[in-house]
Amino acid sequence: MEAVNQLQKRAQELRQLIQRYNYEYYVLDAPTVPDSEYDRLFRELQNLEAQHPELKTPDSPSQRVGAEPLVEFSQVRHQIPMLSLNNAFSQEEVFAFDKRIHDRLKSNEMIEYACEPKLDGLAISLLYEDGILIKAATRGDGITGEDVTTNVKTVRAIPLRLIENNPPKLLEVRGEVYMLKSGFEALNRQARQKGEKEFANPRNAAAGSLRQLDSHITASRPLSFFCYEIGVTKGNFRLLNTHHEILDLLKAWGFPVIPERAVVFGIEGCLDYYQKITQMRDHLNYEIDGVVYKVDRKDLQEKLGFISRAPRWAIAHKFPAHEELTTVEDIEFQVGRTGALTPVARLKPVSVGGATISNATLHNMDEIERKDVRIGDTVIVRRAGDVIPEVFSVIKERRPPQAKPIQLPKSCPVCGSDIVKPEGEAIARCIGGLFCPAQRKASIEHFASRKAMDIEGLGTQLVDQLVEKGLVHHVDDLYRLKLDALANLARMGKKSASNLLVALEKSKLTTLPRFLYALGIREVGEATAHNLAKHFGDLAPLMHADENTLQSIRDIGPVAAQYIHTFFQQPHNLEVIRSLMHSGVHWPAYQKEETILRPLEGKTIVITGTLKNMTREQAKEKLRELGADVTNTVSKNTDLVIVGENPGSKYNKALELGIKIIYEEEFEMKSVKL
Repeated sequence: MEAVNQLQKRAQELRQLIQRYNYEYYVLDAPTVPDSEYDRLFRELQNLEAQHPELKTPDSPSQRVGAEPLVEFSQVRHQIPMLSLNNAFSQEEVFAFDKRIHDRLKSNEMIEYACEPKLDGLAISLLYEDGILIKAATRGDGITGEDVTTNVKTVRAIPLRLIENNPPKLLEVRGEVYMLKSGFEALNRQARQKGEKEFANPRNAAAGSLRQLDSHITASRPLSFFCYEIGVTKGNFRLLNTHHEILDLLKAWGFPVIPERAVVFGIEGCLDYYQKITQMRDHLNYEIDGVVYKVDRKDLQEKLGFISRAPRWAIAHKFPAHEELTTVEDIEFQVGRTGALTPVARLKPVSVGGATISNATLHNMDEIERKDVRIGDTVIVRRAGDVIPEVFSVIKERRPPQAKPIQLPKSCPVCGSDIVKPEGEAIARCIGGLFCPAQRKASIEHFASRKAMDIEGLGTQLVDQLVEKGLVHHVDDLYRLKLDALANLARMGKKSASNLLVALEKSKLTTLPRFLYALGIREVGEATAHNLAKHFGDLAPLMHADENTLQSIRDIGPVAAQYIHTFFQQPHNLEVIRSLMHSGVHWPAYQKEETILRPLEGKTIVITGTLKNMTREQAKEKLRELGADVTNTVSKNTDLVIVGENPGSKYNKALELGIKIIYEEEFEMKSVKL
């Protein structure tokens, strides 16, 4: 008796959960669990009711197709029910489907199957009278749907009139309204810019867009449509022999039909098709969650018929879940090449999209706070193709009492330097750029770059070797390299090694702006490095400047001031700088700004296009000598744009903002005036 009570209790619990998740998914368009969790619960209920028929109730989710329609829309009763499909999650279940068909047909002949990707959108019924669209309805509960005619008419992929001079008196076309991945990304990008809530996925975005009470909103959304079947027909319509012929006819009448469809022979052909679409999945511009196999011949479909909630002649072969539930066991912070800290969730291992996932990115602290992720939480983890898995959302109702909030570390987990996260910025960074092993390769490449120390021949591949062989730990080690050690590296030899040593020696004589830029301080680009050199005249006073002093310099705000000040407070960074000086790195004395006449002082200038008589770098250098700030972005604060051949978008932006424009041939660099 106790066992029976437990089974009844579990069946009731499953019905309530599935009913709730149905409501969230179909009515609210706000699912709280991934499809894989819903599928597991549904299959558990189906198995329980199959083994114990006495547990089956008239209101069980297994006895109906979907959810109730929204009350805001008028209801439409489908003349032919819009049924769902049974699912297969393994090859064994697909073979079993094929066997059931042969058994029911009492035939061993190979079946031809029509195969299509299973769109992850919103099922729609379109009713045409004399070739003109008169009504559109959602599937709803399969019997009654919602009238969304006005909204559907805004979807350009759906024809308002058939391309047919003698159309059927009545024709119902069924298909899926969906949102392109590119359109979904653009929609969420706009939502972020406006500070609005983002959509969870393209399916929910499509459903939410189609069920707007204001059709103008629907019209603004990037919706599309593929048809997959016909329903009711009356007058002047001869039922064709196969499913694929029907789709060909609908395409001829103006309906978009999914291009990746195919007709295959036998169930082995179906499985080959499944593998092909699986490989294509992440490259398609629409979301799919499996493929559908349909017996192609209509006469065989009629013989096979239906069960209570699905046709016997079709099945959906679902992909491995791209979303799963798991638990956050810990949080670690990784340091990237540029010092950016990325929080990574250490997860209880779970299979997602065919791969075992034990780590997932949380992007940054703002993301953690927005999603309210804590150690110990049950979360939905999402993976798509080769994309790094991410923690998508938290199931807060499952949060344990001991769940632990996540704190940003105060020091770098790799080198111990300070962590800086300026107010208003999402990314926190390690400030030990010259010393931090995580940033080693990036800092060396930047230090050697043309606009910095200009060490010719020191490229990415050579930097990789120098670091991996343990010859260079920090940038000052470059000036301690020896000929024999370099010559033994791959693709080097003595000549190349000698050339590099000459380039290193040559780089020791630099300029103060170049050296400051080479240090790789966050927010210190070429222009800021020149401004710092102009203001302080030498390195020592800059190293001792406080944030208030730094903010008094043109174009240096609180964020840049914080980065600069904190950089020079790190003992490791100072140690590397002293070592560079000891190795012979030096520069000529730099005249402070107040001792030089600069006619372009305080002016912001942008160069765009190709200059004929000098390089872009030469032009920038001369403009800076005249006191100008040379930037790469045109804004309302720009005073002048100098235009060469084939200018880009900066030229158009300058025209739009009404900024003064002169061409290369119109000015002499020494006499330009504003």
